[in-house]
Amino acid sequence: MLNDVSILPSHKIDAEKWDACVAANSNGLIYATTVYLNAMADNWSGLVIDDYATVMPLPWRKKYGIRYLYTPPFTQQLGIIGNIEINQTQWLQALQRFVKYGTYLFNYDNNVALHGLKVSSCNNYIIDLNGNYPAIKKRYKKSFKQNIARAAKQQLTYTNSFKVEEPIALFYQYNCLKTNHVSSSDYSRFKQLCNTLCVTGDALIRKVVNSAGEILCIVLLLKDSKRYYNLINYTSPEGRKLEANYFLYDNLLMEFAESHMLFDFEGSDLPGVKAFYESTGAVNQPYYQWQFNKLPWPINVLKR
Repeated sequence: MLNDVSILPSHKIDAEKWDACVAANSNGLIYATTVYLNAMADNWSGLVIDDYATVMPLPWRKKYGIRYLYTPPFTQQLGIIGNIEINQTQWLQALQRFVKYGTYLFNYDNNVALHGLKVSSCNNYIIDLNGNYPAIKKRYKKSFKQNIARAAKQQLTYTNSFKVEEPIALFYQYNCLKTNHVSSSDYSRFKQLCNTLCVTGDALIRKVVNSAGEILCIVLLLKDSKRYYNLINYTSPEGRKLEANYFLYDNLLMEFAESHMLFDFEGSDLPGVKAFYESTGAVNQPYYQWQFNKLPWPINVLKR
């Protein structure tokens, strides 16, 4: 079956129809909303199929006059949203007429649609918050329970924060050298996005402090109607000694239990972080990275 496929620049996208498609489908994640894309992508266009029944965000840049796909900062997975059983040849040809090379992150639900493409899977851990807190806690691994017990002996307090700047500044301070591909301008744009989402109640900050009120651990969560997204997390050296991170996530899961949402840890392929997420009882829901190069020779060799 042939579909009606078009690629539109962001300024020609019908934002209401686009966001309705993202909201209506379980594989429509927060990164694919027009608010998020407008804030974080240098440029983006949208592959639109059958009058917004299916959409696919295409963030792009240009180098030497050649357009390519890239992953905006603080964006984990995009991909095909809506009906994934669309004609693969048709959408793929349209995409490769638009861009000839790049890297793209398809969402967890796109594995069927990617048949025949060379993709690599990336870890992403989630917890179903449909159950009550005792049911969620029952899935904790022994190591997680032991670290919670140690943290409970400290004078720790779990509390709200309303300052977006706090987690972002601490995360930047700790990670700026490790993530030099994320610029200070990217952080500024992300902070502006989070301040916008705070107004609608879709950005939440929780922290753990000691008896002196000093931040030991802090997290910035974004949310939509389906998930809480663990976008930024920072733990101080003192917080690590006191197991503050375990205390924080135990309290988060207690607070959001029975919310009929998913808690999305946003990763990770790093062994230590992966082990921490697994210790909460979270399950892996992988997403998919695709790298492609359809540039003509000899340019394609230079772009490898």
